[in-house]
Amino acid sequence: MFFCEVGGGGRQKDYEKLAIFGGVRGRRGAELKVLSAVETKVPGYYDKIKDDVISRDKGKDDTGTWGTDTMTFQDDELSYALGKQGGTRKKLERSSGAIVQYVGHNALFSGTRSQRKKAREYMKWLFEQLEGPMYVEGWEERDDCTVVEVPADCIGYVTGARRAALGGIEEDWGVLMFFMNRRSERGRAEELIICGPQRARRGAELKVMSSVETKSPGTFTRGVREKTSSEKGFDTDRMIFKDDELSYALGKEGSTRKKLEGAAGAILQYVGHVAFIAGTQKERRRAKEYVTWLLAQRRGSVTIHNISSRDDSTEMHVPENCKGWVTGNRGSELRRMEAESGTYIFMALDERGEERLIIFCHDAGSKSAPKGRMAAERLVNEMIQEKLRDDGGRGGGGRDSRSPSRGRRDSRDRR
Repeated sequence: MFFCEVGGGGRQKDYEKLAIFGGVRGRRGAELKVLSAVETKVPGYYDKIKDDVISRDKGKDDTGTWGTDTMTFQDDELSYALGKQGGTRKKLERSSGAIVQYVGHNALFSGTRSQRKKAREYMKWLFEQLEGPMYVEGWEERDDCTVVEVPADCIGYVTGARRAALGGIEEDWGVLMFFMNRRSERGRAEELIICGPQRARRGAELKVMSSVETKSPGTFTRGVREKTSSEKGFDTDRMIFKDDELSYALGKEGSTRKKLEGAAGAILQYVGHVAFIAGTQKERRRAKEYVTWLLAQRRGSVTIHNISSRDDSTEMHVPENCKGWVTGNRGSELRRMEAESGTYIFMALDERGEERLIIFCHDAGSKSAPKGRMAAERLVNEMIQEKLRDDGGRGGGGRDSRSPSRGRRDSRDRR
């Protein structure tokens, strides 16, 4: 975006033209954000140009249904629709897939026909809650809703003080969630509806199930067995932990679970002693391997074969005198580098029994990106070079830490 002159008329004193370049969605999002700021400073400006704004880029997307719908708020409705620090607007935007922006007292929904319809419906449901209990009729036939039954004695725990817990899940996963029931029905459980894209809904659903299971053990895991789906697309697998495995696989404040989840690119959530793994078949398989290797490390060294055939790994050979420095006290340096780069790193043996460092992550990264395998590789090499400098160049004299047999190859080269 930049201010510019259009034609030969020169600049006007009252206004200047702002040029916005990019795709249809990107331009629209930026335009509405600018208009929202302008309307705050100059109330009534939007009314002068709204016809041009609403009709702009109509039908100019791949689906041919791109457009903009509007809704007008009353004074007391705007703050509710906006939410604390714009939180309600943002969750409506992420869950519906539409661009949702407020320009003065006007709500503008830009997107495909399906996205705009969802955004309007979600907004309607939000306001209906102000009038009392509400129920989404026909949610079973919708492809954007999931419903979880929450026991009555767990509702407060799942919701949190002033809705903090539920709001946190909405923010983490980009979904819209609320309890629904018919006015005449008040039972031992209430239905929590989750609205949004499939992956986000599943992530939020599993988080809610985990919370309920903590408060009421057995609600979702009684009689559950391990499961491996043959579905290549999105589905859910299950692994069952033994008593002594759960805390190790969870880590301090869930750090180990989050690390494995991020590196695998799958959804990994623990519901009681059951690990639910959601994603594509490739993502699920990768997450299960990571969990299996993690648990195997408790019993000693892990041997990983055929690392060269994987597309999620980078292999590094660390000089002997640098291994302790790179790993740190009880693995502290590896944990730091994992957290910084969003990867899973550990020392493992190859087919010949030789130890090397392996960086696992579905994201190869890039030379400048702060996340991914390349970012972790840079951090490891910095540690190695620091140690070699401190030792005066002993132990390899700064030679490359890659395997000599592999040269500069890793799983990025096979993509």
